[in-house]
Amino acid sequence: MKKLVITLLLAASCVVPVWADTISTDKSDFAQVSTVIDDAVYDIRYYSSYNFTGKRINGYKAPRAYMTKKALAALAKAAEDLRQQGYRILIWDTYRPQKAVDNFVAWINNPNDPGDKSFYPTLEKSNLLEGNYIMAKSGHSRGSTVDLTIIKKDGGFVDMGGTFDLFSEISHPDYKKISKKQKKNREILRKAMEKAGFQGIDSEWWHFTLKDEPYKDTYFNFDVE
Repeated sequence: MKKLVITLLLAASCVVPVWADTISTDKSDFAQVSTVIDDAVYDIRYYSSYNFTGKRINGYKAPRAYMTKKALAALAKAAEDLRQQGYRILIWDTYRPQKAVDNFVAWINNPNDPGDKSFYPTLEKSNLLEGNYIMAKSGHSRGSTVDLTIIKKDGGFVDMGGTFDLFSEISHPDYKKISKKQKKNREILRKAMEKAGFQGIDSEWWHFTLKDEPYKDTYFNFDVE
């Protein structure tokens, strides 16, 4: 019996605990992008109704952009690199409250609210969650992810071959059926972001996360205000 008890205790000691993600409202390690990058331009889509839901998103009480201080310092390096090439950055989204992500999921699960179909022209709304176009947990809520593009220093348009939040293969960074100029423009953005320490994803050319993000398991839920 004593041998059995010892065996069970040894087995229990080998179990690796699984820790749940942390939800936090502590914004002390965040800063507003405009305090560091003074020439950035903003089009905060989730503060407006111009997004796939057709409505302003929960948690966006002002058209402002926040990031962790570490990620913002890296973004400033990318912005300087792009500035030297004749561009400015235009930001669509940075930190995103968890309540905003919950808003996305609730919209997907509401069969009576189609939102703006132009953002998912070839998909059923239910496919957005099943196909990982929208996640129940987003890296944006960890505070070190940014959705952005480049514009000319004078504010002129730069053609990237597709628009923000278009749920389509057109948005894939390596999509082949765009012009050489559009591919080059995507590459300019990607190279500057990677040089500054960010990494992209294979489904959205505009989405980048700091590789060494400071809060890998923490999802923040304070309002953007």
